[in-house]
Order: sequence, then structure tokens, then C-alpha cells
Amino acid sequence: TSLFTHLVSRGNASLHLRGCGPRDRGIYKCHVRTSAGVHEAHVIVRVEGESSEVKCTTRHVYPAPHVAWATDPPTAQPLRPITRKLADRQGLYAVESRLRRLNSQSELTYICTVISSYGSQTWTASLREREINGVEGKDLTIPCHAPPYQPKSSVSWSFTNHNEEALILTYDSQSQLSFASAPWEACARLDVLRVPLGDGSLQLVNPVSLEHTGTYTCVYSSPQNTHTEHTGVNISGSWMAGSLALVMYWATRTTLCSALRLEAKQLPYQAVMQPVRMLSMVQL
Repeated sequence: TSLFTHLVSRGNASLHLRGCGPRDRGIYKCHVRTSAGVHEAHVIVRVEGESSEVKCTTRHVYPAPHVAWATDPPTAQPLRPITRKLADRQGLYAVESRLRRLNSQSELTYICTVISSYGSQTWTASLREREINGVEGKDLTIPCHAPPYQPKSSVSWSFTNHNEEALILTYDSQSQLSFASAPWEACARLDVLRVPLGDGSLQLVNPVSLEHTGTYTCVYSSPQNTHTEHTGVNISGSWMAGSLALVMYWATRTTLCSALRLEAKQLPYQAVMQPVRMLSMVQL
């Protein structure tokens, strides 16, 4: 904490809190004595936890569309998105809609629907984020399921680690064939018989801690719908997992389970309309 000493003589006795946290909340009392007398002020400081938002964007739209948000499963908590529509020199609109994440709900799919002004067409983008844990050398299934409104979609999987993104594999809904890129051919599998049923889960074979820890992104795409799932995967060493399991067994006699939580990180036609993009959660 500090004062703006160069401003005190001008009547500004504001207190600067650096890196404030929950411990800094409360009532602050300012007591100032001058030649004109004594002045006191009470300031109530509230500290809120970090929050994140989901952003939905589209460009080259005419006329300006309507944007609606929903969650799956539905929630009683009201959704209050902020939507901006800006026209360029050609009269085409760029639309950006932001929705603050609902911290009280950990497992939600956020759904953004863009509706043409005449109501003749709709475009949908949805997003879900999760984290799972795995053990080195033990096969791991990373879930990804298509929403009911998006049947017969193509699927792509990618991997991001240290801000470097690599394509894992793709599945084409028309040919029903899957193509894996090197070096993922030997360690990543997709059950092509289950993809048409809405299950595009990826199986990691014999994962390695350093190589396979990161963020896996699954995208279902069709001409007017996109569904994205980001899964943060942490692969721990087998010796570490064994030690933890042993400690948990003797201390509490319970089973060691993987934790699952939603990561707050934060981040994609009539005539001229680009597909709607749903970006990952962004820290505020």
C-alpha cells in the first residue's frame, strides 16, 4: 500500500492497494487534519474474484442480425450479454457479443445464436471448457460430443502447448474417413463408427507427460453450426500417480479421482455472412 505523496499537498490522500486480494476487503477509514479542521471518510472495499467471458463474433453481415445466448443445461441465472454491431464503409456489419461466465455453474455449454433480421436463417456457435487428468503410459479418452442440433458434422482435433498449435486429425462427415497428421498417427485415435452418432472423443495411446500435457481442442463444424470443446489435459508421471494413490488410500481410504473444472483462461450465410465464431474464455 502507498499514498500518492506528491498529491497529498493538493488535497488528494488516496490510498493505492497493489495486487489486492480477498484479505484487502473491508472498511477503510481516512483521517485528515488540516488548518481548516478535521475530515474523516469511510470507504467500503469489495474484492471480487477473477471472472471470464465468452465472445461470439461474425463479420460481413447485412442487415444487422439479432444475437441470442443460452446455456446447456439451462440456468435460472439471467444472461446479460453485451452486443456491438458496427457497419463498415460498404454497409456490412461486424457483430461482437460478450457474455460474462456464470461462476456458479461449472459445467455449462455456452450457446450463441445469430438470427437474420428477417428470421429466415440462424447460425449457431457453442463452447465448452473442461480439465482432466491422466497418467503417463495409461490410455486416456478426451471426451467431445456433438450437440443435438448439429448432426452429421465434420470434426477436427488440435493440440496447443506453449502457445504452439498442431493439428492432430480430421474427420470428414461425407467420406466418413479420418486422417491423422504426424507424429500423432501412432498415439491418437478416433472411433469413426461413433462420430456419426455424435461421439468424437479422442483416445490418447500411451501418453507421455511432457509431450501430451496441454490443451486439446475439438471442433464440430457444418455450414451453419460450430461447436468447440477445449480440454486442458495434465499427464502426470506414473510414479507420481502411484504415490498419490497410496497416500490417499492409507490416509482416507478413498479412491483418487481426476478433478474436473471449467477453466477461466477466456478464445469461430445468407448472401454475405461469415460463420459465427465462438472464442474461448478470456480473463477480464
